[in-house]
Amino acid sequence: MTRTQSKQQIGVRGEDLACRDLERQGLQILERNWRCSIGELDIVAAEVDDKGVTLVFCEVKCRSGLGFGHPLEAITFRKRQTLRQLAAIWMRAHQIRASAIRIDAIGVVLVPGQQPSLSHVKAIG
Repeated sequence: MTRTQSKQQIGVRGEDLACRDLERQGLQILERNWRCSIGELDIVAAEVDDKGVTLVFCEVKCRSGLGFGHPLEAITFRKRQTLRQLAAIWMRAHQIRASAIRIDAIGVVLVPGQQPSLSHVKAIG
């Protein structure tokens, strides 16, 4: 197994765990790994409450340890700007309107032999 495949597998597992966590919170997953010319949205979800529908665009960062810091530290100001642009492009492409949008981040730490650790931060950008 190459290092790249290993990283991809870790990323897929992290996104699977993030989706399950969002669904547990009552969100409906609309799309995963949507791509366009400027980047990728990891997860697009809908949160319905008494105020209407909030579209949640969720960036997932996953690491197999904390040697390079917590995964959420990798989400820079520039990445948050790109996520806002991607959210607007996704909404135009799907012709969807929402009462609100929110950009979240989920950091997943998968240390071998330990339970996965998820950190969900709402409204990062």
